[in-house]
Amino acid sequence: MKKEEAFYVGYFTKTKGLKGELQLFFEFDDYEKLDFDVLFADMNGKMVPFFTASHKLYPNSTGLFFFDDLDHVDKAQALVKKKVYLPLDKMPERGEDEFTYFDLEGFTASDETHGELGEIIAVNEYPQQFIATVLYKKTEIMFPLNDDIIVEIDDEEETILVNLPEGLLDVYLT
Repeated sequence: MKKEEAFYVGYFTKTKGLKGELQLFFEFDDYEKLDFDVLFADMNGKMVPFFTASHKLYPNSTGLFFFDDLDHVDKAQALVKKKVYLPLDKMPERGEDEFTYFDLEGFTASDETHGELGEIIAVNEYPQQFIATVLYKKTEIMFPLNDDIIVEIDDEEETILVNLPEGLLDVYLT
């Protein structure tokens, strides 16, 4: 499986006990709805499958997992801090009225001060925030997607109006 065929779920934070149990921190909102029979860890750019023997989910966006063939803490330690993915076909169905920042990919971004910036070519989720990437004047620029920056989203016209912090574009263009 390739990374493009998967969606990001979270990352392994630590091992627990001596039998290879791993704690997974979820950065996916509806993690309770996911199917965990197999998880894919990004191991140096390769998506490596790990088959779940058992798991327990907690309300603090974490879960504890035992995997087949990981029967010792030393084997599990190699997965700590690795990003975890699931295949796209395991993504829960969303209602028509559910809109996420990832849906902004392909939208045309405009700034209140600088006018049209260009098409959002990528939306990435980082701890604490989402970041949009736009090709502006042949240079990739990035800006956070949050209530302080976003002025308006028109999902029918596929446009987003933002109010970028003063000097942000200068960082990329100088």
